Amino acid sequence: MSTATYTVAGMTCGHCVNSVKEEVGQVTGVSAVDVDLATGQVTVTSAAPLDDAQVRAAVEEAGYELKA
Repeated sequence: MSTATYTVAGMTCGHCVNSVKEEVGQVTGVSAVDVDLATGQVTVTSAAPLDDAQVRAAVEEAGYELKA
């Protein structure tokens, strides 16, 4: 198992959290996505280390920005 934490900007409500969880959860290999709305932290658990570009694309598809 691999865990990575990202910071996502632009989330303001529960709908935002659900959108990010749904999109990031569709990335191949992802087994869990936990989002802390207050801090913008998104913790992703996967079978193997993820390609940050795939996570960034999923976050952007949800309508938000992955911070560097």
